[in-house]
Amino acid sequence: QVQLVESGGGLVQPGGSLRLSCAASGFTFSMYAMRWYRQAPGKERELVATIASTGGWTNYADSVKGRFTISRDNAKNTVSLQMSSLKTEDTAVYYCSVNWSRRNYWGQGTQVTVSS
Repeated sequence: QVQLVESGGGLVQPGGSLRLSCAASGFTFSMYAMRWYRQAPGKERELVATIASTGGWTNYADSVKGRFTISRDNAKNTVSLQMSSLKTEDTAVYYCSVNWSRRNYWGQGTQVTVSS
């Protein structure tokens, strides 16, 4: 079955950096676009970044453009999110996601807290 396991979250000061990783299994990773979402308390889940199956195309939410970078390693079945210049408003649970067999799958999420 599809499994997505996020890691790398934590507490960071404003202006700091974090790198999130997501390990995928249960599907042919190299054939699917991958996405990172986030959900802050009391808010709807928000699409943060998308990367095409080959890694040749990426897209970002305006709120993170220029600060976050999504990447993937198809040999290791992992997708990453490098986050820099973090702001307090980036505080959220971050999830990786894949749309496989017409259904969205999610990991358990990893908490990112940006606070001084």
